[in-house]
Formats: sequence, structure tokens, C-alpha cells
Amino acid sequence: MKKWLKRGLKTIVFLLFFFVFVQFLLYGYAKMTPKLEIKSANAVMMYDQEQNMFFQGSGTQEWIPLDKISKDLINATISTEDKHFYEHFGFDFLRILKAFYINITSGSTQQGASTISQQYAKNLFLDFDKTWSRKLEEMWLTIQLEVHYSKDEILEGYLNTINYGHGNLGIENAAKYYFDKSASDLTLAEAAMLTGIPKSPSNYSPLVNFDLAKKRQETILERMKENGFISEEELEQAKKEELAFVGEKDSENLSTVMYYQDAVMRELNSIDSIPNSYLETGGIRIFTYLNMEAQRNLEKAIQENLTENENLQVASVMMNPDNGAIFALIGGRDYSISQYNRAVQSKRQVGSVMKPFLYYAALENGFTASTTFMSQETTFTFSNNKTYSPQNYGGTYGGKPISLATAISYSDNIYAVKTHMFLGEEVLVDMAHRLGITADLQAVPSLPLGTAEINIMEMASGYAAFANDGYRVSPHLIDRVEDLNGNVIYQAPNSKEQILNKSLTYILDQLLTSTYDSTFIDYSYPTAINIAPKLSHTYALKSGTTDTDHWSIGYNPEVVTAVWIGYDDNQPLAVSDYKFSRNIWADTMESYMQDKEDVWYDLPENVVGVLVNPITGKPATESDTKKKILYYLKGTEPTGTEPVFDELTEN
Repeated sequence: MKKWLKRGLKTIVFLLFFFVFVQFLLYGYAKMTPKLEIKSANAVMMYDQEQNMFFQGSGTQEWIPLDKISKDLINATISTEDKHFYEHFGFDFLRILKAFYINITSGSTQQGASTISQQYAKNLFLDFDKTWSRKLEEMWLTIQLEVHYSKDEILEGYLNTINYGHGNLGIENAAKYYFDKSASDLTLAEAAMLTGIPKSPSNYSPLVNFDLAKKRQETILERMKENGFISEEELEQAKKEELAFVGEKDSENLSTVMYYQDAVMRELNSIDSIPNSYLETGGIRIFTYLNMEAQRNLEKAIQENLTENENLQVASVMMNPDNGAIFALIGGRDYSISQYNRAVQSKRQVGSVMKPFLYYAALENGFTASTTFMSQETTFTFSNNKTYSPQNYGGTYGGKPISLATAISYSDNIYAVKTHMFLGEEVLVDMAHRLGITADLQAVPSLPLGTAEINIMEMASGYAAFANDGYRVSPHLIDRVEDLNGNVIYQAPNSKEQILNKSLTYILDQLLTSTYDSTFIDYSYPTAINIAPKLSHTYALKSGTTDTDHWSIGYNPEVVTAVWIGYDDNQPLAVSDYKFSRNIWADTMESYMQDKEDVWYDLPENVVGVLVNPITGKPATESDTKKKILYYLKGTEPTGTEPVFDELTEN
């Protein structure tokens, strides 16, 4: 036992000496490296399409010296985040060991041990990946900070870059946002309240959860007393002080840009041609496609429609179909509560918004607007005698042949699956991938009903090909990136690839106007008939419904708008929830097109319009009460003698 102890002590001593030696080498080498320019590090400026700056990411909007910051705020920060800040060399090893012991014995991550220097190093990066490579980079940057800068300089940089919630980076921005005063004028109670926010801005902002923020403020005041910064009398007085917040009036600025800003940063980090040196120690100007008016109108439509259920979530994007530019984006109802960006991070079941992909493929394979299948309850039998029995919404069937135009108007599931099986199950998979969908799609009978999970930006870009006469475009938010000297270091490629037939996209565009057309009212109703009174312009539109998701995607030549609503935990939607995506979509599109002329597509030379009965697809007669012009490639117009496809498959 004694030999084991001696061997163990020798090992520990060796490791300690080795650690000190490595640390000496690292700090020595760091001393020889170029000095980091911390005031320009992470200096990210974002501009909208009017070249107005809407975000500055390093906090240099209001960079103030340490002697202009409330002493109470400084003491509260040190007491809370790193009470040995002025004593260590970047890493508090005793605190690390203590946290390690607590986390191991508790079986969970209850305590962290990052110093202010480490946190500042993290702030100098533009993302918060938790990979080992990023952790090592942060450690190295911490060492560089410690050897090149004084403790006061590090603390100053930290307080000018930390996130105080609601889009406020830096203590001066935060003091003005929450209390309409400079950081030098904060009271003890105000300083303690602000100090508590950075740990979790979505939880500890007093504008989000005052009770939780108040408890954290009191905890910070207790720590200040324990560390000798304030007296018992000052503590009690600060606890009782009533705080007046002014930040609510700026909440719209938060909700209209922060999700978009996050999406821009994700895209920036995916661009390999931009060196990391620009992100870590330089500065960049990012010119985006953000249309601030469209963004505000989208946010307004969401706020005015989603009033009944605070747990229901939303994602939406607005895209220029000509080049794939995303000029408005919402990733959730309230950024201050949830920073999870559903527009770029989530994949959801798409429901019937998958059907236009199928029906374009059908048009390529000889279908027309008048192609008919029987509308009746159907059980499909396929390989190994497996069966599939889809249902129409509400169990509604016509009991008669219906046209492709009617199937789109009603979103008839039986018609969709019959088309899918008739063409072959791989056809839809190939078409979706052709349109830019990267999700792993399974060639199964239920695919046209949207059982696959796909991201909303990909769905919007797929619809963009229908909206721009057949060109595939890639969704993106960044136009170009410049360094602080104005040199262009990245320009978005202008890549457009013709993948669809212009004449067939015109026919599909026309068919997708049937979803809100009262001419199609018969044994059922068009799926979007309820929003028809709102629409003063011509649009193509398709909605999609699963148990847990509801979508509306529509377009004209100028804009594609996609809206999703659902719950983060995938709980089922109520029928009353379905209206939200359609109304958000309609209000957004009408706001965007307000005061603009109605725009639509030019009739291709090889396409002809024919007056037909829209339900049967047959040429209209005098006895028909319903008449509608549908469009066909010349030579494929209906004659009235075409057979029902079900009859063909039965013979």
C-alpha cells in the first residue's frame, strides 16, 4: 500500500511539473505572437438591402472605458463570474477541480468554471460550438489575452461584448436599453440585475421573467456582500429598490432582426472562402438581402394571428424566386424566450405542400389539368401484399371522376397516391431532389402526403423553381462580405440552372390558384377558400397538414412565402390551429404587394386556354353551371372522350 501511495505521489508530482512546464512554454510562445486587436475582433456589421446597418456584433456601438462603468457593476460581475479574476493567469484551476468534483459526484453538469478571460475569449468567436477543436482555440486565445493585455483591459473588453439579452451586446447598450441611462449611472440594484442576465438571457431577462431575474439579482447581491463589496444595509436597500424598465418599447427591433441575424451568422460560418482570421481578430461588413419593411410586416402578421396559444410555434421565410435571396425570416414567436431558429435548424413533416412536386412530374409524364381519377375510398396493395389506405380530410369523396385541377383545389389524397403509384414511387423522389431537396426521401406510397421531414428554406427554394419559370436557385441571405477596408472577400454566386419546362410551370402555376377559387366549390371546398376575401392579387398557393404540422407556401413572380406552424414537442395540432399559417401567409403576401400592380406570368406560345367544367375536366357545355379556363400544351386539350385513369388500370 505504501509503495502504491509513493508511486501515486510521484506520478502526481511529475504531472504537476509537466503541466507547469507546458504552461510556461505556452505562455512564452504566446508572448511572441502578434498582439490581438480586441476592439476590432468579432467586429461584425450587417447591412440590409438598403445598405442601412441593422446589427453590429462586437458591441463597439457603445464601447466605453472601464472607468466609465459603474463600480457596482464591475464588482457584481467579478463576484458572480470570477472572484479570483485579478489573481489567476486566465484559468482558475482550483475552481476547475471543484467544479469537476461536484459534477462527477452529482452525475450532472451543475457547475462551470470558466473565468472572465475564458468567457471573453469565447465572445471573440462568432459561434459557440462545443467541439474540442473550438475549446482548444478558446484556451489558446485566453492565454494570448492574458499575456498581451492587463486585467483591466480584459475586463473592459468583456463588459463591452457580453450578451445582455434582447440583442444588446455590451454594458452601455444594455444600460440604455433596460434603464435609459449610461453604465456609469447604474444603481447597485440595477447593476446586480444586469449582471444576472448573461448567464441565460432567455431566462434571466427581467422583461421575460421578472420573478426569476429578481431571485438571481438577490443571489448576486448576497455574493457581493460575502466578498466584501457591499454592507448588509446596502444589500437590503438594493433588494427593496423598485426598478423601472424601458426596454419593452424596443421589443419590435428584437423580434424583427435577431432570427435573421442568427441565420446570417450560420451562413457566414459555412463559407469556406472567408478565412478564420477575419472572424477572430479582424472585422467584416456583411451585406444581406434583408428587407426591413417585409420583415416587420411578416412579424406583424405572426403577432396579430398567433394570439390564442402561446406554445404554438412558427417559422417563415420570404424569398426572391429570381435568385434565392431570403429577404425576411422568422425562426420563432419570440427571440427573447427561445433562440432556437426553426427556419434554419428544424425539419418538419411537410404534408400536402409536397404534392406540387408530384404534379409537376405528372405533367411531364403526360398528365393534363383534365386528367381524371375516381374520388373514392381506396386501399392500395403493393409489394409483399402490403396495403395502404390513405384518407381524404374529413372522409370526403366525390364518388366520381375528378380532374387534376380539382384534386389540387381540394388537396385530394387518393388522387395524389394514385398519381404517385401510376408514375412509379421513385419519380417523386427524383423530382424533389431535382428541385434542391436534400432530405433523405423514401420511395413509399405515403411520400406525396408529406410524411418526409424537410426544412422550410429548402421547401421555399423548391417552390421558387415554379415561381421563376423553371430555374433552380439556392436559398441564401448574404449578398457579399467586405473587410473593414472595403475589399470584397466574398460575393454570392449568381447561379441559376434551368431544370423545369417553362410551359409546364405555367400550367402548374395556374392550377395552384384553384386552392382559393370559389368556382371549384362542389362536393367539397378549396382548401384555402377561407382566405379568398383577403387576396387582392393573383397567387399560386398550396397548404399542407399532418397531425403535428401545418404549412402554407405560395408565390407570384416577385416573392415566395412559406409559413409553418406547430409545436416544438410534436404534440398534435387542433383543427382550430390550421387557420394560422394560411392567415399569416395571406396577410404577409398582401402587405408585401400593397400598392403594387398584380403581376403574373406571360402565356407561353405553346400553351392554350380551354373553357372546361373544372370538376370533370371536360369541355364546358351550355348545361354546365361551373366553367373555368384551364391551360394545356397545344395538342393535349380535352375533347370530352378521355377515359378515367382508374378505368385504364382496371382493364
